[in-house]
Formats: sequence, structure tokens, C-alpha cells
Amino acid sequence: MIDHPTPDQQDDAFAADLLRGHTETIVLGVLRRHDSYGFEIYKTIRDATGGIYEIKEATLYASYRRLLKDGLAEAYWGDETQGGRRKYYRITDAGRAVYRKNITAWVATRDIIDSLLDLGGDPAAPERH
Repeated sequence: MIDHPTPDQQDDAFAADLLRGHTETIVLGVLRRHDSYGFEIYKTIRDATGGIYEIKEATLYASYRRLLKDGLAEAYWGDETQGGRRKYYRITDAGRAVYRKNITAWVATRDIIDSLLDLGGDPAAPERH
């Protein structure tokens, strides 16, 4: 038996597809506000979307490694007095520059997609054949 996704599941898959490839930019956006540790970044992303979108922790930690390797973020150990020590991430100047460049590219891409999707006029109007 083949399971067909419901329309809601298809929408979720499509949205996730659109966001894939932007994980580093999303993380840099979180770090622009303040230094954060791994799980705090995860919660910030989840909460910003009302829980609709979550990036898997494994995906995030791979993203953190790439950001560190590329010099876009730095890591340091916190000095928590209770509980385990946390690794915090901080955006670098290079990370800020890449974030700005990626946001500019995203806005330009979004504008083009919006223009192309609007070719038919009112999306709520019935299609003509």
C-alpha cells in the first residue's frame, strides 16, 4: 500500500524544501541578536515559527561545524555554575557580511518568484482554459 501525503503534509514538505539550503543563514540570523548555545538556537528557530518549522538537531550541528570551519562563527565554552557546560556560538564579522549577502540574494529571489507567480493575476480567480 502506498501512503499518499495529505495536502498539509505536501505543504510542509514544500516549505521545508524551500528552506533547505538556508540553514546557515537562519543560524547566522539568530546569532546576530546574541551569542547562543546549540539547543537555544534550535528553540529560537522553532519558536519563531510557532512550532511549524523545526530544523533537526543533527542538521543544526552540521551547520555549526560548517560555520566554524568557514570562519563565519566562533565557539566558546560557557561558564555555567549549574548543569553541564554549554558550547556557545558567536557570529564573526565575516559571518555578518555573508548574512547580509545571503539576505540580499533571498530578497531578490523572492521578488522574482513573486513576479512569476503573479503572471496569471489574482491567484484566487478561477483558471481560464
